Amino acid sequence: MFDSLSEKLNSVFKRLSGKGKLTEKDVDEALREVRRALLEADVNFKVAKEFVARVCERAVGTDVLESLSPAQQVVKIVNEELTKMLGGGQNKLVNADSPPTVIMLVGLQGTGKTTTASKLALNLRKGGQKSLLVGADPYRPAATTQLASLGKQLDMPVYINEETKSVKAICKEASKRAKDVAATTIILDTAGRLHVDEELMDELERIKKMLHPTEVLLVADAMTGQEAVRIAEEFYNRVGLTGAILTKMDGDARGGAALSLTSVTGVPIKFVGTGEKLDALEPFYPDRMASRILGMGDMLSFIEKAEASVDQKKAEELEKKVKHAKFDLEDFLEQLQQVKKMGPVSQLMDMIPGGSKMMKNMPANVSLDESKLKGAEAIVQSMTPEERHSPEIIDGSRRRRIARGSGMTPQDVNQLLNQFRQMQKLMKQMGSGKKMPKMPIPGL
Repeated sequence: MFDSLSEKLNSVFKRLSGKGKLTEKDVDEALREVRRALLEADVNFKVAKEFVARVCERAVGTDVLESLSPAQQVVKIVNEELTKMLGGGQNKLVNADSPPTVIMLVGLQGTGKTTTASKLALNLRKGGQKSLLVGADPYRPAATTQLASLGKQLDMPVYINEETKSVKAICKEASKRAKDVAATTIILDTAGRLHVDEELMDELERIKKMLHPTEVLLVADAMTGQEAVRIAEEFYNRVGLTGAILTKMDGDARGGAALSLTSVTGVPIKFVGTGEKLDALEPFYPDRMASRILGMGDMLSFIEKAEASVDQKKAEELEKKVKHAKFDLEDFLEQLQQVKKMGPVSQLMDMIPGGSKMMKNMPANVSLDESKLKGAEAIVQSMTPEERHSPEIIDGSRRRRIARGSGMTPQDVNQLLNQFRQMQKLMKQMGSGKKMPKMPIPGL
């Protein structure tokens, strides 16, 4: 996400840094380009105009223009104003004074409400909460079927009632069911329509009056751009939103909806969907997102992902193996699987300062795509335990057998073995405390 905007903003700042001393004219010209980049990223016109005005007011002061590195000061101001535009600080979910907390998901049909309900329940379970998923959409059988399936997949309680079309009856029974299963949170997957209409809004208002939800969250498709902002305004005016969840953020290269929504409506973004997997829902941090847009990375999110994915016991075992130079292909396979757990490689690279730029500047024959990781994993899985522990025994015939078993070529197997040998050398040097050579990229 934001790839195009990041590229354009970084180009502007690179030109500024090449000038050394800046004049007001330099800043004005740069900010005109910034505004153009924001508009091309589908940011609301009024939001882009006000953003540039605020940056300009701060950037043409003597403290900036006469500083030792004025370009860096401008970037700092842009970062701070982007953070403000995105909502300032993180907006967490609010819990009810006494459980269960009721979270009502609203939105148009096709935005991913049902899947998001399950993702949110999984996210809350990681924090020690137990959720009851409620199919409050009696009009679309596919929605309740999907919710039941997702609940079973996650081993999570679900309440659906296909015998009634009364949302009032469903909500009343869901409240009783929540007590029976000791749920701390009720997540309502409400009905959607293809467009905003009176019937939909009237029903949502009735549900809200009946259950008094602590959170009313709009689930909006980030790829619809300014349409998502307009829909947020309509729902906010009728139902009183407390927040938003933007889905398909991984598919929107422009990001205008995320940049405009809070500024236009005052509704904070609380979560973003970053993929199809059920664990691909992340809390939204405006400051971290601003840093990523400006190519500064997001090391806090990277570290959190690593901590959530890495098995501490296995990490300690690996440390011992490294110290005793016993790192083999079995360990190599485990490391690949740990990387895969952290999410798509492209998203991880965006979190590392300069990572997205490094990906763009890679030679044509080098890529960091998921298929490379899967290919490396398939190669190692096609080896016998003996070959994984002693790769030096892999001769030509074994190499051909491994290639056939993994669906790769003997050249691919050879390349991986060469990279593994480099990694072994690195591990030996790490264990002996010597200076580390340049580290090869695992499996690529």
